[in-house]
Amino acid sequence: MENNYEKLEKKIGISFKDKSLLEKAFTHKSYLNEHRNENIEDNERLEFLGDAVLELASTKHLFLNYPNKQEGEMTTFRSALVRGNHLAEIGEKLDLGKYLLLSHGEEKSGGRDKKYILANTLEALIGGIYLDQGYTEAEGFIKKFILVELDEITKKGLHIEAKSQLQETCQEKEDFTPYYEVLSEEGPDHAKKFTVGVYIEDKLVAKGEDSSKQKAENKAAQNALKIKKWK
Repeated sequence: MENNYEKLEKKIGISFKDKSLLEKAFTHKSYLNEHRNENIEDNERLEFLGDAVLELASTKHLFLNYPNKQEGEMTTFRSALVRGNHLAEIGEKLDLGKYLLLSHGEEKSGGRDKKYILANTLEALIGGIYLDQGYTEAEGFIKKFILVELDEITKKGLHIEAKSQLQETCQEKEDFTPYYEVLSEEGPDHAKKFTVGVYIEDKLVAKGEDSSKQKAENKAAQNALKIKKWK
């Protein structure tokens, strides 16, 4: 179960004192199913910690750098920064999938490229940096690789959540509030896939698929906006 993290450490500009934290950050829970006799831990606890560190660093950055923004707008910006798709893109740029420890089944199903796995792994890496190097170093990593994208996010309007945009536009144009229904739920707990439909006046307008109901709803809203040409 050895992995050479030297290239990654060079890329992020951080040399871990405790390499076992790096290994833990890249251990997907599916890997444990095939290595039950080994004394190893998956990355979910580090992900939980990294998520909190990311939220704090993002909140602090927005508070200090956007003094004229109100709470609602800053919350929208923060949501865009920590959104799974955005984190997955950063994970892809850092080539995090290369270092993942996965089960054979997850490997075959393309686990190294799955967006939710990459996003979760990035959060776990942040948690590992925080434990190994402290908050200041973790905040520096977040600023360098995640917060730097904020201008691009706002320029492209990616901070506007699709569900909110669809609801506002639909109420304005058709005087109706769209609603969502789960059409199917497949896969094991560690690799769920939800298919959600968005309806306007009882008519199915679009579908969306993702690893959670909320994300699938947002995908369905994005697709509905395209289909209705409201975006």
